[in-house]
Amino acid sequence: MKRRDFLKMAGVGVMATALPRLVEAAEAKAKLPNIVYILFDDLGYGDVKCLNPEGKIATPHMDKLASEGMIFTDMHSGSSVCSPSRYGLLTGRYCWRTRLQQSVLFGYDKPLIDPQRMTVASLLKKKGYATACMGKWHLGMDIHVDEDPANIKVERGPTTVGFDYYFGISASLDMPPFAFIENDHFTQAPTAKKTWVREGAAAPDFEAIDVLPEIIRKAVAYIDARGSEAKGGAPFFLYLPFSSPHTPILPTPQWQGKSGLNPYADFVMQTDAGVGEVMAALERNGLAENTLVIVTSDNGCSPEADFETLKKHGHNPSYIFRGYKADIWDGGHRIPFIARWPGKIKAGTKSDQLTCLTDLMATCAEMVGEKLPGNAGEDSVSILPALLGSAKGPLREAVVSHSIQGKFSIRQGKWKLELCPGSGGWSAPSDTKAIEEGLASIQLYDMSADIGERQNLQAEQTEVAAKLVKLLEKYVTDGRSTSGTPQKNDVEIDIWKGSGISFHRA
Repeated sequence: MKRRDFLKMAGVGVMATALPRLVEAAEAKAKLPNIVYILFDDLGYGDVKCLNPEGKIATPHMDKLASEGMIFTDMHSGSSVCSPSRYGLLTGRYCWRTRLQQSVLFGYDKPLIDPQRMTVASLLKKKGYATACMGKWHLGMDIHVDEDPANIKVERGPTTVGFDYYFGISASLDMPPFAFIENDHFTQAPTAKKTWVREGAAAPDFEAIDVLPEIIRKAVAYIDARGSEAKGGAPFFLYLPFSSPHTPILPTPQWQGKSGLNPYADFVMQTDAGVGEVMAALERNGLAENTLVIVTSDNGCSPEADFETLKKHGHNPSYIFRGYKADIWDGGHRIPFIARWPGKIKAGTKSDQLTCLTDLMATCAEMVGEKLPGNAGEDSVSILPALLGSAKGPLREAVVSHSIQGKFSIRQGKWKLELCPGSGGWSAPSDTKAIEEGLASIQLYDMSADIGERQNLQAEQTEVAAKLVKLLEKYVTDGRSTSGTPQKNDVEIDIWKGSGISFHRA
């Protein structure tokens, strides 16, 4: 028997034919980038030095990231508070389409993400990514408080919506339970009581000051563990929602007094150093070149940062924007956003594209060559062309944002319409006070000429206002703001929030 015939009979010929295809598939998989998405909690646009030339807080690691990547100057969260922004980020859908019409969830609240809904994590997992979340979840989970605290089981947490692994806290650091959760259980039962702003159940060894360092330690360990596998073609998605610089503002002793401003500024510096630790882990594991790193925030800076003290030192966490966390003005939802992807994103660049945190879903889908089904990412637009510098025009038609009180704004081009007379949140004037002062019931600003939102043009530009109201109504009716099959909202949506405002189109 000839050697060729023997090899063919032994199956070697088949293997030789299949081998190139296997190699090609492995190479294609290896090209998929790792994704590290760092989400800060209440970090203001003006708190990042490279975004605010007048800023007084040193943020060298974020500045370096920006010098090696791209800054987005017109990025917005779908809400000016935590939970709804996080829902939009992970689902690509505005949170006002859900039951959460205002405010946020708390530590024991039920899950907000429908278990059948696609998330960024489940999308990437489908494409072979290892997926992990470490940090503040704040999207609800089933914690059975009626059971023995020593045997509480956590259900419907991050590992049921696409994440292979989770470590972190259920909600904000000032919301009980004060305990770490790993996958579906507390690492130590919350059998004690402690207070950080609010009082509640706590693990005996849990200390709020240790949370940020522990989250970063876990993230670095994860990157170290994934190193060889990722280089071998098994990409990972690490969603890293920091607990800082949200209240309680607790910089560790190493960082206390470092800024020379106040404890909040110290905490921002510690937060920035955490970015540096993550970047160093990518570098030493040889992963930096094939990793898309994004750093951003869930909303604007909280007044708990002590704006008055900071402004005395010449620092404004909201930069040139009006308002802060909770507000409908840009200080509530225009956020820092920096992306680095060597060889793909040109270093030291900026994008003025109007974008939203909900855009992660469609961006990831395009990156991995996946088409989103009609019932996923209804409010998500791929910003990949902006990242790669190939965008020829506006990527988004408009962006909708929501205040803590559920008041709406819609921004299209230079125009921004706000369906309330005041801040819709915590800043003065409140909506009630604005009405008492005789201010107009809606606000319209030309953001190209009035970035500080001070000159209300609703009376002079009634046609513009009417056009934007009509567009918002369409987004509500269609159950989506992108092209595709209309979808259903989870609840009935009232864009006027029962205010009784009568708006007459021109």
